[in-house]
Amino acid sequence: MKSAVSSSLFFHSKNLLKPNPLPRLESVFLPKPSLRSIAKLPSSSTTSGLRSISSSSMASSFKPEQARVPSALPLPAPPLTKFNIGLCQLSVTADKSRNISHAKKAIEEAASKGAKLVLLPEIWNSPYSNDSFPVYAEEIDAGGESSPSTAMLSEVSKRLEITIIGGSIPERVGDRLYNTCCVFGSDGELKAKHRKIHLFDIDIPGKITFMESKTLTAGESPTIVDTDVGRIGIGICYDIRFQELAMIYAARGAHLLCYPGAFNMTTGPLHWELLQRARATDNQLYVATCSPARDSGAGYTAWGHSTLIGPFGEVLATTEHEEAIIIAEIDYSILEQRRTSLPLNKQRRGDLYQLVDVQRLNSK
Repeated sequence: MKSAVSSSLFFHSKNLLKPNPLPRLESVFLPKPSLRSIAKLPSSSTTSGLRSISSSSMASSFKPEQARVPSALPLPAPPLTKFNIGLCQLSVTADKSRNISHAKKAIEEAASKGAKLVLLPEIWNSPYSNDSFPVYAEEIDAGGESSPSTAMLSEVSKRLEITIIGGSIPERVGDRLYNTCCVFGSDGELKAKHRKIHLFDIDIPGKITFMESKTLTAGESPTIVDTDVGRIGIGICYDIRFQELAMIYAARGAHLLCYPGAFNMTTGPLHWELLQRARATDNQLYVATCSPARDSGAGYTAWGHSTLIGPFGEVLATTEHEEAIIIAEIDYSILEQRRTSLPLNKQRRGDLYQLVDVQRLNSK
């Protein structure tokens, strides 16, 4: 099995622990420019040249290469430049066998419509509740009958020769439970396993209270994986709120971020699309999400609205809350176009701030 590259992270701001006192402000009076001095101002062409020289020297003094530690990796050449992704927004019931067979049919349908990459929702084989997680959990590493959900994903990905980001399912490891996403390559092999890093513990009075930490354990490593459809960074639902994770993935050369998720009826309308567009815009890459379909009678009601966002923050494809399969095109050639037109990587202020990839730094 090919291992995924993992990395932990933190922000570092220079001189953060030794703040300098603010300087005392004084009034400064500048002489008014005379007509003669105005007449000596450079022409527009000269000004343009000065601006170019100034921008170049400023970029150098800003030390953009130091804004990412270690330095950001160049965007790798993907195996495919253009392909279709399938987002399978599925209804989920209390019948685990039905959920597995239903997901299988949806994957097959997406592949029949040309999808080379298929993304499933968060917790698609089980109701989303702390009571259900222990009951529906599988021993993924044991495989076979111990993990029927991932056995299905492995079989289908190999048979259809597609890459599957398998949403997430409850995973049992000894006495611990995780919210885990498995990535299967077109050869049916498990290429990566991401355990949800940021657990969904929130309390909005009168709206929603949910504490994943009552049953689940947080994962320890971000996950980025090379596949037949490019380099992909994986997050699960609440992970999308933490921009540092997406920034690490971008610095490691990700083309696409995939977030299986199940935002709720309180935060979904406000934040679901907003966060996707922010992660895509900030990092100039694609973001794909997949939610369960909405079931108003369930204990936890998902917002739905599975979506594909482009590297300029544009909504390329989305759906409402009902069950649906979205087929949309991803074109990686646009990444370089956007990054050339809006050269954020060359404009970062490495002289003022740094994002440190701790595991990558320590592995040197």
